[in-house]
Amino acid sequence: MYVSRIEKLLCAYAPVPLCILNPQGKVSRVSPKIDEVFIYDGIRGSDVFALMGIKYQDIVEATKDQRSLMISRNDKTFRLLTSFIGDGELASIAVYFFDVTNYEKLKTLHNQERSCMAMVNVDNFDELISTAGEEGQMLLSTEIDKVIRGWAAKMHASITRFKEHLYFMVFEYQYYEKLAETRFPILDEIRELETESDFPVTLSIGIGIGGKTPVETEQYAADALDIALGRGGDQAVVKNIRQIEYYGGKMQTVEKRNKGKSRVIAHALRQLIDQSSRVLIMGHRNPDMDCFGAALGIFRIAASLKKEAHVIINGYNEALTSIYQAAKETEEYSFINSEKAISISDENTLVIVLDTHRPSLVECPELLDSEKVVVIDHHRKAEEAIPHMILSYMEPYASSTSELVTEIIQYSWEKKTLSKMDAEALLAGITVDTNRFAVKTGVRTFEAASWLRRCGADTAAVKRYFQADLDSFKIRAKCIANAQFLEGGVAMSICQGKNPNAQIVNSQVADELLTVQGIKATFVAGQNEHGQTVVSARSLGEVNVQVIMEKLGGGGHLNTAGAQVKTSPEETLENLKEIVKEFL
Repeated sequence: MYVSRIEKLLCAYAPVPLCILNPQGKVSRVSPKIDEVFIYDGIRGSDVFALMGIKYQDIVEATKDQRSLMISRNDKTFRLLTSFIGDGELASIAVYFFDVTNYEKLKTLHNQERSCMAMVNVDNFDELISTAGEEGQMLLSTEIDKVIRGWAAKMHASITRFKEHLYFMVFEYQYYEKLAETRFPILDEIRELETESDFPVTLSIGIGIGGKTPVETEQYAADALDIALGRGGDQAVVKNIRQIEYYGGKMQTVEKRNKGKSRVIAHALRQLIDQSSRVLIMGHRNPDMDCFGAALGIFRIAASLKKEAHVIINGYNEALTSIYQAAKETEEYSFINSEKAISISDENTLVIVLDTHRPSLVECPELLDSEKVVVIDHHRKAEEAIPHMILSYMEPYASSTSELVTEIIQYSWEKKTLSKMDAEALLAGITVDTNRFAVKTGVRTFEAASWLRRCGADTAAVKRYFQADLDSFKIRAKCIANAQFLEGGVAMSICQGKNPNAQIVNSQVADELLTVQGIKATFVAGQNEHGQTVVSARSLGEVNVQVIMEKLGGGGHLNTAGAQVKTSPEETLENLKEIVKEFL
């Protein structure tokens, strides 16, 4: 009786629209002002879900948590505040409707008019212009400028060209929403320009959103552009206070023909080694041929400069056994574990990280606290990157880290000769990351390989390093035989059981499946000895497997990528089937 009286009083005197819900989720009472919310009569007895589109249980939970809810009715927006009347399971709920239409319109207008800043870089501008000829240079530059400014005009953006290849733009957030929805068509439009080069015009776009100040938003844009360039260009990267988003990335990274940067890096690296007490060299955990070959190359540079050097290896898979043992038998190299490396490290130690730039993947993360960290890597830049690098040489156009190190050796070492072991390790690194020179090879890749051959690398010996044991061969053959071939030119397979060499076997199977006619992309999953699912992805360039693997928390290159996930191989491939649909 007492509760009923409260309900009557609330409905009679509430200054805002109000309705009472009984424990069954039905409307038991309403205030006279309720017609401001609902334009129809006779709502008493109506189900709350039918009336408001909100489940009764959700209203109960919101009341317990003292959370507000929102609904839109009669061209108005209302914030719902709720409270219990009575106790226990028989308690009813009072729902108050506050008209916040003007506030929501103002908030929407504020969000749409927020300033976004963008930095737009014309990739490989110098190479494009140099191949255009004297007459074509001005024409091509003008055409590029026209397309970019036309795109800016559509968004009513302010645009400034402060370098030949670099633009700065400011535009409203409402235009960014359209860009995200259409996935940045400017990336495709600029590619259609005709050039004299054997590669198209591409853009790298970095967009900053939501900084507390204009300076912070501009820094977001600069950071986003750095990531876009580090990932190979031809894409847009958007950074805000919460997350980073990626768009585009359809083109293979164009090889830079000028080796000027290699010379600069080689000179800088030599100075850093000269100024250090010792050099500690490490790559990613469970190193592959590329990582190991690059490590031996850097070790040789340090040794030639009479510096104490050590290669950090805590463990390796079976695929690296033969080359590791061969290197160890020469007694020319120093291999240590992380514990030893930490014990001998001091403030004057130079740490060189190879074939990765992600702190979570390195052999000894504790060494990254050093003030002297150098990174040499060929992978596309990820959100997670080693901070405070004193020198960074990250070139996603390169076939491998071994290729980059080979060029550095040519410019940093006066003698310019390697031991047979050094040359073969570097050539093995290039070979494995190019799938025997079948993918991601440029002119500089072959130049590096030929130089290593002149230094004594025996191609037959290198081939022996890739020989697999009989068990791995049988697993690989069975995995290929059980492959699924899906629509759109996609092949998927599972390597059954736990295999310590899962990563190697998966990648080999993925490469083999890519040789089947009509196949554009391949995905192979299997479990390593720890029960973790390892995924290898390959493509011929039409499908960007890097962005697909990033959906699983991995990464890599446009046509070579991978990931490690917690789900089973079967569940992983089912997830991939849904993800792949977005990119076909």
